[in-house]
Amino acid sequence: MADTVARAYAFKVPGSAQKARLLADLVRGTRALQAITMLNVMPQTAARLVSKVIRSAVANAENNMRLNGADLLVKTIMIDEGPSRRGRRYGARGRMKPIKHRSSHITVELAEAER
Repeated sequence: MADTVARAYAFKVPGSAQKARLLADLVRGTRALQAITMLNVMPQTAARLVSKVIRSAVANAENNMRLNGADLLVKTIMIDEGPSRRGRRYGARGRMKPIKHRSSHITVELAEAER
């Protein structure tokens, strides 16, 4: 077994990195297919986005590296802050309140499990 690692990235994903990191901590070190099923039943918006990146990494491993998808572990998963878009919301007394539309970058690395 060589050091074969399948990677997938998603950049400028809408949603804060802080909320997505809570989900990343749950699936780090688990099997990839188990992580996908866990994330699919969670109510958080970021769960769907993290699951999508893991599915992309599984597809990369199966198609590009000829690995079996059932034998893959989530080796590393990193959620970094992306660019923030500035916006405004109406406030009291006709004022405008500033808000930040946050985004994040998701990086997933899958490795083969030890047998």
